[in-house]
Amino acid sequence: MATQMVEMVTDARALELLCERIRACARIGVDTEFHNERTYTARLMVIQIAFEDGCAIVDPLALADLTPLAEALSHTTVVGHALTSDLKIFADRFDRVPGDVFDCQVAASFLGYGMAISLADLVRDLCGVRLKKSQTVSDWSARPFSDRQLEYLIDDVAHLLDMQDMLSERLHQKGRYEWAIEECRCLTEIERYRTDERRMYGRIPGANRMSRRELGILSEIVKVRDRIARERDLPLKYILADDVVGGIASLRPHRVEDLAQLRRLDAGSRRALGQQIIEAVKRGEAIPDEDLPAKFSRPLGNARETLVSLMSVVVGEIARENDLPASLLAPRAALERLAREVPAGREQFERVLELSPWRMQLLGERLWRLLSGASAMRIEGYATGDPRIILES
Repeated sequence: MATQMVEMVTDARALELLCERIRACARIGVDTEFHNERTYTARLMVIQIAFEDGCAIVDPLALADLTPLAEALSHTTVVGHALTSDLKIFADRFDRVPGDVFDCQVAASFLGYGMAISLADLVRDLCGVRLKKSQTVSDWSARPFSDRQLEYLIDDVAHLLDMQDMLSERLHQKGRYEWAIEECRCLTEIERYRTDERRMYGRIPGANRMSRRELGILSEIVKVRDRIARERDLPLKYILADDVVGGIASLRPHRVEDLAQLRRLDAGSRRALGQQIIEAVKRGEAIPDEDLPAKFSRPLGNARETLVSLMSVVVGEIARENDLPASLLAPRAALERLAREVPAGREQFERVLELSPWRMQLLGERLWRLLSGASAMRIEGYATGDPRIILES
């Protein structure tokens, strides 16, 4: 895209016209700049939008309501790079995400670029352009933007539509276009951006060793921390550090004074949060036994950990053969499920593995044959300094 003009969108009328233009387009490029170091949710500072013939810079700090923009984006294909962070902002702020997206980073991963190819590297490889990334730690809350900031903002979206065309052509040539589109569709599922309560308390140090009752108390404390952090728009760690939360769940205090036993919970925090913490502990202790959270899975043990390692080798080799990142082909969690549950038949195996159709197409048959003893794995070329893993059919 040769950027012919840059439009600054700083008032309601300009936003209205921009939204009309977006709805009339088959696709647009999108990127955002945000700050998230000192807030509960990321603060949106800039939205860049690329059209076939130009670029618009939207200033969220100058606009009271960006809901019309979020709605307009549902009428077009949103093209971006590493879109997850951008889409999470839309999910958090507007409770919606675009329904059709094309993530250039995801698409590139199906073409041998790896899972974390940067925008600058991909633009250089596909478009032959070197981006100036001098503003990566810029203060995007400052106004007006400097010339360098504007150049950076435009660069982040100016090549997205061209890259979509080039990546799509290569994906079609390799027969992987539908795979990439299937993966991009997953990014439009708003549930992936919702807070998972079990994941919230599962990150607390020591949670995997706690009893179900302690996990019940822990979950209530985590809910309180999350609510306060959201209300104050502060990072969770500014309310209570993870290790302090775990310490409270293990201590099970019944009086505010009991919190003094935790040396990392200062007097000010005890005064401000103490009563809410005690009430959370009481709620956790009152949860009926049958409603308590399930304990986290125990470590696999040596034998089954070895089995996961063996399967990882198979996944890695199949990924290498297909020029794909192994982590894109099968997550470790899926392999751990196979090791824990040891499915008896092919149908149950596929149900436990729980992979998308294209992944099962590449991996399912060969992994099942190995696990069921119908095939073997061996190493060739080690003695000559060129070791290769051979998966026998």
